[in-house]
Amino acid sequence: MAKSGKETIALLVTLLITAGAAGGGLWLFLKNSPGSIPGLSSPNPNSSTSPSTNANVTAVDSRLSGGNKILIASIANPSKQAGVQAIATSDWQKAIPQLEASLRSERNDPEALIYLNNARIGNAKNYKVAVSVPIGNNENVAKEILRGVAQAQDELNQSGGINGVPVQVLIADDSNDPAIAQQVAQVLVANPEVLGVVGHFGSDVTLAAGKVYQAGQLVMISPTSTSVQLSGFGNYIFRTVPSDRFAANTLSRHTLNQLKKKKAVVFFNSTSTYSKSLKDEFTTAVFGDGGQVVAEFDLSSSGFDAGQSLQQAKTRGADVIMLASNAATLDSALQVVAVNRKQLPIVGGDSLYTAKTLQVGGDNAVGMVLAVPWHLLANPNAIFPKQAARLWGGDVNWRTAMAYDATQAILSGLKQDSTREGLQKMLADPNFSANGSAGKIQFQPSGDRNSPAILVKVSPGKRSGIGYDFVLP
Repeated sequence: MAKSGKETIALLVTLLITAGAAGGGLWLFLKNSPGSIPGLSSPNPNSSTSPSTNANVTAVDSRLSGGNKILIASIANPSKQAGVQAIATSDWQKAIPQLEASLRSERNDPEALIYLNNARIGNAKNYKVAVSVPIGNNENVAKEILRGVAQAQDELNQSGGINGVPVQVLIADDSNDPAIAQQVAQVLVANPEVLGVVGHFGSDVTLAAGKVYQAGQLVMISPTSTSVQLSGFGNYIFRTVPSDRFAANTLSRHTLNQLKKKKAVVFFNSTSTYSKSLKDEFTTAVFGDGGQVVAEFDLSSSGFDAGQSLQQAKTRGADVIMLASNAATLDSALQVVAVNRKQLPIVGGDSLYTAKTLQVGGDNAVGMVLAVPWHLLANPNAIFPKQAARLWGGDVNWRTAMAYDATQAILSGLKQDSTREGLQKMLADPNFSANGSAGKIQFQPSGDRNSPAILVKVSPGKRSGIGYDFVLP
C-alpha cells in the first residue's frame, strides 16, 4: 500500500539512525581481510564505534554468511566444515574441492552449493545478491527456498555470469522473526554491494522488512509471502508468488462448483497476517460465489479444541472445511484433519503443502485440496523441474520454484542494469520478462505477479516416499 509523505520521511529517518548506530557495520561487507569472503567480513575491532554498537553488528553478523560460517548446522559434514574454514582464511583452492566433496555426500545441500559457487569466484569481481530465510525457525522451508536460489546462481555462473561477471550469494537467517528481519534488512541496505534480496518467508516478516528495503531503495522479491497487504506496498517490493486473492478465488470456485458445498467453516491463525489475509479473501470470494462462511475458529487460541470446534461448525450447518493455517499452526490444523476423519471435504492454503501434512495427515488427509502457486506436473514441458531433480536428486516443491523465479528475475534485471535503481526500473517496466520455473516472470504495477493458483490434492502414492503425494486433481 502507498505510504504517506510523513510515513516515508519517518522510515528514512529510522533507517539513517540505524545505519549510524551500526557505525562500523559497513566493515561487515567492505573490508577484504583474511578470514572472510570479499565483501562479507566482520566489523573492525579497532573501530571507534561503541561496544553496544559493535555488539549489535556482531549479532547480525552471526546470521550472515557467504561461506565463512555454516548456518544450517544439521548439515555440517567434515568436508563442508573444512571448506568453510578454508573460505574463512581466503584459501579458495582448498575450499573448492572440500565443498565439492561435501556435495557428493549431501547433494541436496543448497548452502554448500552456494558456498562452492562463491568460493569459485574468490577475489574476482562479482555482483552480490542476498537471500533471507527462516533457518532458525523452519529449517526445511529455509532449505527449500535456498535450493531455488542456489540453482539459479549455479546455472548463471556456469553459463558465464552477467556479461562475464559471476554472482555471489549472501545467506541470512532471519528466523522468520519480524524484528530480526528488520535488522538484517538494515545491514543489507547499508551495504551498497548488495544489489537485490530474495526474501522473506512469512508475510508478517516480509511486511516488516519491506519497510526498510523500500526506505533504503533496495529491491526485495518475496518467493513465499502471499498476504494482500503486500500489493502496492512499495515500488521496490515484488513477489513471485500469487496473492492470496488468487488462491482464495480458486478455492471458492472449487468448493461451490466442484464440491457443490456452500457452507464453510474456516480455521485460521489470528496472529498471522498471511492466515488472516487468506481467511478474509476466501470469505469474500465464497460470499460472492453464492456461499457463506458459517463459522470461524482461531487455531492459535490457547483453548483451541479441534473436536469441539468441528462439532460446533457442523451444528451451524458447515459442509466443508477451509484450513487457512500458517506454519506456526500446522499441528493444530492437522488435528482438525484427524478428528474430521474424511467426513467433510477439506480445502486449504499453500502453507499445508508440506511433507508433514502427508506424514501426519495420512489417510485422513486423502482428498484434501490445496491451492498452490506451482506444481512440478502442471507443465510437463517445463525444463526447471527436470533440472532441479538432476541437481538435488529428487523432486522440489513450489517454494523452491518461486525462489528460483525470484532469483531469475533479479539476475535478468541485473543483466540490463547492474545498479539498485536500475534493477528496480527494469522489474517495474511493463515490458520486463524473465524465464521462470514454468513460464515468463512479469510483475504488475502493484509488484504482484500475475499468475493463477493451481489446485492439488492429497492422494495415495509413492513419489514422496511417504505413501501419499500431492497430485493434480
